[in-house]
Amino acid sequence: MGIRASGRPGANDGVPRPPAVTGKPPAPAGSGSPPPPPSHASGRSDEPARSRSDGPAPNGNNARDGRALSELPGWILEQLPVPVAFFDRRRRLVSANTAARASIDRSREDLRGLLPGEMAPGVLLEGAEGLDAAVAEVLGTGEPRTYETRLLPGDGDHAWVAVLSPVKDRTGAVQGVCVVTIDTTEQFWARRRMAVLNEASMRIGSTLDLRRTAEEMVELATESFADFATVDLLAGVMEGEEARPATGGDALVFRRVAQSSVLEGCPESVVPLGERHTCARDSALGRALVEGEAARYVIDGDALRRWWAADPAQARSMRTHGIHSMVVAPLKARGATLGIAIFCRHRTAERFDDSDLLLAGEIVSRAAVCVDNARRYTREHATALALQRSLLPRRTARQHAVDVASRYLPSATGAGIGGDWFDVVPLSGARVALVVGDVVGHGVQASATMGRLRTAVRTLADVDLAPDELLTQLDDLVLKLDREEAQDSGSTSSVVGATCLYAAYDPVSGRCSIARAGHPEPVLVRPDGSAVLLGVPAGPPLGVGGLPFEVVEFEIPEGSLLALYTNGLIELPGRDIDAALDVLRDTLAHSEPSLEDTCDTVVRALLSDRRPDDDVALLLARTRRLGPAHYATWDLPADPAVVATARKYASAQLETWGFGDAIFTTELVVSELVTNAIRYGGGPIQLHLIRDTALVCEVSDGSSTAPHLRRARILEEGGRGLMLVASVTECWGTRYGPTGKTIWAEQPLPET
Repeated sequence: MGIRASGRPGANDGVPRPPAVTGKPPAPAGSGSPPPPPSHASGRSDEPARSRSDGPAPNGNNARDGRALSELPGWILEQLPVPVAFFDRRRRLVSANTAARASIDRSREDLRGLLPGEMAPGVLLEGAEGLDAAVAEVLGTGEPRTYETRLLPGDGDHAWVAVLSPVKDRTGAVQGVCVVTIDTTEQFWARRRMAVLNEASMRIGSTLDLRRTAEEMVELATESFADFATVDLLAGVMEGEEARPATGGDALVFRRVAQSSVLEGCPESVVPLGERHTCARDSALGRALVEGEAARYVIDGDALRRWWAADPAQARSMRTHGIHSMVVAPLKARGATLGIAIFCRHRTAERFDDSDLLLAGEIVSRAAVCVDNARRYTREHATALALQRSLLPRRTARQHAVDVASRYLPSATGAGIGGDWFDVVPLSGARVALVVGDVVGHGVQASATMGRLRTAVRTLADVDLAPDELLTQLDDLVLKLDREEAQDSGSTSSVVGATCLYAAYDPVSGRCSIARAGHPEPVLVRPDGSAVLLGVPAGPPLGVGGLPFEVVEFEIPEGSLLALYTNGLIELPGRDIDAALDVLRDTLAHSEPSLEDTCDTVVRALLSDRRPDDDVALLLARTRRLGPAHYATWDLPADPAVVATARKYASAQLETWGFGDAIFTTELVVSELVTNAIRYGGGPIQLHLIRDTALVCEVSDGSSTAPHLRRARILEEGGRGLMLVASVTECWGTRYGPTGKTIWAEQPLPET
């Protein structure tokens, strides 16, 4: 007889996988004969023979003790349904009841004199090596104890507990040890399931990554009860669609998201990770998915033929690797089916039984909730990021004033979205506005507020407000949003706040006007490589109200680099802001020729490849200048007779630029705008023509009176000029300066 067993004395063995069966097993429990005690089972034949004379007993009364133990009333022991054995002071077996003898088909004479754990003289039972020491301990201390082990008879893995009790005489002296063996297989498997489920609750779902959650489940399965495990999710679930109950119809389409095996490289798999595959709804996988119940299958010859008809590649793998048992369990969560999990055995000799089916179903049901949570989080996170990025400029507006590059990095906390934004807004006269802002807080609410503020900034920029006036209007908007939020939440405290920096750059004059509302200072890198913080007054954050903003104007050399950013780039826990600004200036001073490369260098230098705790927006702009060949300016007296002269200047300049096709329209625009300036504005009057992304005509005067577009009546002589300008140009508008206003109109560049 040869029974493989595993165990260690005096402790639970945990949850190891059952070893394979070899040799002839003893009679199984429940077949009429009780299972074998650890002291009376087959042992390892390669164990050296133990001495049968370990020395005399301590009191020299060995013969009398043996007779006393052997003469106990036999009818008491024979009626016990569990194996019972007695060992004398020399640890020699002197008596065993019928249950013990019948379990191994041995006579009393064959067993008498064996040491604890021996099946035959010198043949120890694997898994009961510590029983002899346990008996010696009881003999020495006189205190009872237990010895727990696992054996593997032919009907499956069994767990045993041997209760060792001292046998004392009337004087209290220990004369031997009684060993009672109890089959605790059901309790062991219950503890095993609880241990695996407890481990599943700790290991599965440790992240909100869908694939990692599936990997955690298959890894746990192959460590505890399976040799090969896979998880396939429905293709629609992987693509972000809402999970729906599985119903009848066409073939099911899956995507393999996780697999694990006791063999290196998962050779059993015929579907690569990430690949799509299909199965029929009337197949074993399809039925389990549609019915929503776990099922186990024995892979015998008939089953292999059925698998071969449905999926030859899978059947070939089963035959090659010796897969003999399978459990298929659907992943169901919140009433919807997400996919299927498959567990196989080929290295473990025992087939899956009902307890394994129950265990697999419980693990899969717990994992399905985690997978669904991960799927929902992934979808909502992607939706939030899509919202965030849709509110940011997707491409740079067409303009020639600056070259720009930008970066937006979501925060590592929360949903990964926030209120940071940047923008590049073309202005009239070939100018451009550079904007960076930051709404307080994170999440969808902050992102939605950011979208409203960005829209407001673009609207205010279109009317050509000065930077300080624009921030004043934006401050009023934030105050209104704050009051709305407070009313909705029933709170009187401020719930909205933001910072913003607005810069308007003119490539004709090379001057830049900047104002900021509580935002970090911009950095200017001159062409000589010197990097400085521009001394722009901070101003109050948006939403404070009642305080003015100050605008500062700088002349910026052509080829300078202007860096605008949010506080998430420089403010990190434990970092000194001044030191971070020094790093930023030094990095920009040694910037790359490419603005894109410079953005990456700045992010690496200040964030060290870590996701920031706050959103980060970075906008880099390298300035350009429009040379004299791109614009022309004429000073005009406030005399109606000069209108014809202005038309001649404009037509001559257009001929020089090769824009002869635009002469008629431009002369009409110049005539109307100069006439309005002379009639309603007054001197000084200037005419500007600018060739940039469009052909721009501007007329400046000394009045701040705003012109209005209106429809003139039939008998009215005036009121038709701006209507004509609006009808022949793409757009027109008015901007105000310290000494007056400028009316401008743009028309497309004609083909040269």
